Amino acid sequence: MTLATAMRDKYLEAEAAILLGKSIQFNGRTLTMENLAEIRSGRREWEGRAANEAAGKAPRIGGLGFSVARMD
Repeated sequence: MTLATAMRDKYLEAEAAILLGKSIQFNGRTLTMENLAEIRSGRREWEGRAANEAAGKAPRIGGLGFSVARMD
């Protein structure tokens, strides 16, 4: 399991708990229904990263992809 898939799974667990009316500890914070939009945003970000990893694409840093070129 990669970091991206592990984080995606954590966000899915947090979202499910919130939707069941629970509060959850996540990254040292207690999250409740008021944090649902934030949790969903984080889930979408990690879903994208996990999809990129599965497709063999380079990780995205700060919203920008990167590549390496050799200049001789």
